[in-house]
Amino acid sequence: SRQLPPGSSICILPEHQGIGGPASFRARITKGLETRGMTVHSDPMRMGTHCILVIGGTRRLDLLWRAKKMDIRIIQRLNGMNWVHRKTNTGMRHYLRAEFNNWILATIRHFLADGIIYQSHFTEKWWNEVYGKVNGPTSVIYNGVDLTAYSPKGKEKPPSDRIRLLVIEGRFEGGYHIGLDNAIQFSKAFMDKNDREVELVVIGDTPAALRSKYESLGWISWQGIVTRDQIPGFCRSAHLLFSADIKAACPNSVIEALACGLPVISYDTGALKEMVGEIAGAIKPYGADFSELESAFPGELVVAAAIILNNQASFRKSA
Repeated sequence: SRQLPPGSSICILPEHQGIGGPASFRARITKGLETRGMTVHSDPMRMGTHCILVIGGTRRLDLLWRAKKMDIRIIQRLNGMNWVHRKTNTGMRHYLRAEFNNWILATIRHFLADGIIYQSHFTEKWWNEVYGKVNGPTSVIYNGVDLTAYSPKGKEKPPSDRIRLLVIEGRFEGGYHIGLDNAIQFSKAFMDKNDREVELVVIGDTPAALRSKYESLGWISWQGIVTRDQIPGFCRSAHLLFSADIKAACPNSVIEALACGLPVISYDTGALKEMVGEIAGAIKPYGADFSELESAFPGELVVAAAIILNNQASFRKSA
């Protein structure tokens, strides 16, 4: 709500690189801010820094403390928290890193941030339940997407001889393979129930060991890591997006799919129900204890997916 004085700038921490939600968000918001004539950088101590946006957390708590003493406003954008490492053996190194990162997020949230922006109502409730409410102002802002890049308009079309199911994640590792397992289990159940061929297109960094586990399934198309500008084409060429992440806070892949007119299906474990609703896809009960990483029961989702596929035009328009 403050008016930016001339020569002021916005610091964004940390400097996310590579693939995944935080890096994608940083690239998008930087582009948006610069388009509006604002200077964006990653040095909190830079002269003229007006405010700091912390995407999740940063290990440079010392810099945030100094900035706070200089009355530089700090806003924290919060995703979910690390939890899978407590339910499965991901290795001691991964466990300690996950716990340390949770501590960083909670420390910034309680002691350093002047305001919190949660990615969804589910995320806000989750943080309040685990770490308690904070006194400062909070708000919920879903991830944004460039509708000129992500659009139903394009040459790509879903195939007519099979059902193309799309899965998009940054990485399938550190215990998050359960999401891919659920997608494959759903695909098998759908084919058994409906006698229709499914092509499961998997986008993301998939460990070789996980791929070899399913190498006998010829209907899986492993795409690996793709560029951001390729995503709209993949969305337009599919019938459904299966959101594989469990307890997802606000997955970019879901918003990008909806923007391209691609209906979304998944299990009700996180923010997806508030994002997708009942007209742009189907979010159905998990059917097991997802908090213990049990495998889902796909029965209800298979029925719902068949309804969507028989009404593609309506659901794609709603998406």
